[in-house]
Amino acid sequence: MDLFDVYPLFDIEPAEASGSRITDKNGIKYLDFYGGHAVISIGHSHPHYVKAISDQLNKIAFYSNSVKISLQQEVAEKLGRLSGYPEYSLFMCNSGAEANENALKIASFTNQRNKVIAFKHAFHGRTSGAVACTDNPTLVAPFNAGHQVEFINRFDLDAARNSIAKGNVSAVIIEGIQGVGGIFMPEPAFLNQLQSICSQYGTFLILDEIQSGYGRSGKFFAHQYSDIKPDIITIAKGMGNGFPVGGVLISPAFAARHGMLGTTFGGNHLACAAAKAVLEVIEVENLQENALSVGGYLTDQAKKLKGLKEIRGAGLMVGLEFGFNISSLRKELLFTHRIFTGYSGTNTLRLLPPLSITIGEVDELIQALNTILQQ
Repeated sequence: MDLFDVYPLFDIEPAEASGSRITDKNGIKYLDFYGGHAVISIGHSHPHYVKAISDQLNKIAFYSNSVKISLQQEVAEKLGRLSGYPEYSLFMCNSGAEANENALKIASFTNQRNKVIAFKHAFHGRTSGAVACTDNPTLVAPFNAGHQVEFINRFDLDAARNSIAKGNVSAVIIEGIQGVGGIFMPEPAFLNQLQSICSQYGTFLILDEIQSGYGRSGKFFAHQYSDIKPDIITIAKGMGNGFPVGGVLISPAFAARHGMLGTTFGGNHLACAAAKAVLEVIEVENLQENALSVGGYLTDQAKKLKGLKEIRGAGLMVGLEFGFNISSLRKELLFTHRIFTGYSGTNTLRLLPPLSITIGEVDELIQALNTILQQ
């Protein structure tokens, strides 16, 4: 049996990893400035993380949510304290797309409406409801297109107000920072006014913090640069540092009832051990603060790069937009300088390194970029 061909692949097979470094099966080392698509939050193979999962595996790895799993409550309490949302409830699942599916479902169950507003260039996942809210027609099958989703221009407050005022809008879903869309961050004033409009019309505001959360922006959640408290927040990626974990933070305004949500694997013992260990490392090693300071250093150094058009983002979620196609730039970074990076569109380099990245490692990236750009 062959694998279903999904992604174009670089001919590199990682075999080991530690901190911000990856070693392939041929013994070649790479510097990771992509974090496996913002998943690696505390660094590869962190000793505390590895021990927590190993210890849990030697106790019990899994049982269903038909029994009490106290580790879930431990994760919820620690997440509530570190994120600033102790009064919210946590539903644990397995991925970001699943988190968004459940967020949309909670909103619709509660206000009994079926329309959603999303933003152009958004990415919210590949499952049915999540992909319907994703602004990429190539990902949407006819089956997915049955959802009632309206896309409005990125951060267009008047368009949002007009659409919500027409009625029947269950939720507005927006990323804390648009990742796939090119690292675009909504202004605090926009989010403040958007929440006010949603509240006025009984529409719920869902903040997708799947890529931008868990300290990556320098705040625990990127929307915390504003004064809002969304109705629902979705999380994943950095939550498990590579272990499949997702979650939905749900405001006290929502009433839970049995049967509304459910999951087989979500919040299992191993997932909780991973999620708890990630939070412990973020707190003890001050990784949120590191993201802010090292991200600031990265931004300052990047301003000097030849051909740079714009820098966007916050903390260690950085988009470097150049005035040319960056395809060859990324390949040279990867195959000559051995540095993993991401991209958005044709001209934006997307940087999502572990939150433990150092200034010295930033210098390695900047030096490599300078060498390439001055050729």
